[in-house]
Amino acid sequence: MSIEIPTRDGDGYLTDMNLWTPEIAKAMAEADDFDLSGERWEQMLKAREYYEEHSTVPPIRKFSKYLGANQKEMFKLWLTGPMKPITKYGGLPKPTGCV
Repeated sequence: MSIEIPTRDGDGYLTDMNLWTPEIAKAMAEADDFDLSGERWEQMLKAREYYEEHSTVPPIRKFSKYLGANQKEMFKLWLTGPMKPITKYGGLPKPTGCV
């Protein structure tokens, strides 16, 4: 059974973040040929938790402290600036920092 992905903008973000579900996140990652398993999945869920608590997407420095994670290791894990894929697949707003 395939999941229908809601409308996304030109950068791949959901145009309506209220439509996000874990199943949609997995379908988006699959459509983009992006591995969203293990530690990546956990960090994405923690970003959603942070957003629910603070109503904002944190900069990477603040988020790595929130996780208790090494920022350099996060970059290695995500193979890019971590906050863009974390927020995209997490159904969160685009980060405003260095994107």
